[in-house]
Amino acid sequence: MLRVAGFVLFALCALASGCGYHAATSGRSVRLPASVNVIYVPMFANKTPSYHIEQTITADVVRELHERTRYSVVLSDNDNGADATLEGIVVSTGTSPLTYDSTTGRASSAVATVTMSVKLIDRKGRVLYEDANYTFRDQYEVSRELSSFFEEESPTLDRIARDLSRQLVADILEGF
Repeated sequence: MLRVAGFVLFALCALASGCGYHAATSGRSVRLPASVNVIYVPMFANKTPSYHIEQTITADVVRELHERTRYSVVLSDNDNGADATLEGIVVSTGTSPLTYDSTTGRASSAVATVTMSVKLIDRKGRVLYEDANYTFRDQYEVSRELSSFFEEESPTLDRIARDLSRQLVADILEGF
């Protein structure tokens, strides 16, 4: 019993210290130049049939930049006051079956995928960050009962947008 309690305490300490490190370093970039203080985030483009996915991702990225960084974020560059511009294009979205029910042959889980092209450019045109194949995936269960069917793809795309935005801001700022 003492051994289990010790393990649980160790696990909790490890989790707490891991989260503390990330929160303490978030937004303290060594990757971006000191001259970048204002980031312009225009609405990302959408080259897919997924309805409003670009709006969801753009909103999540703006929220992450506001909450986790010291940078000012502007959504309009009318006054050309931005030091850098974050451009994004949703290149593809899709779902594919992941596992199948052995008795019915129907898909029992699926994976949704979103791929973007992202680029952070300073006002002189220098690329500060770029990834033409920024890909995120999330798995979801497919409803087996038609009477209680709930379309799970849209909530999955929302989860992907949140995770993608968190990781994108971390990648840009922390250089991982």
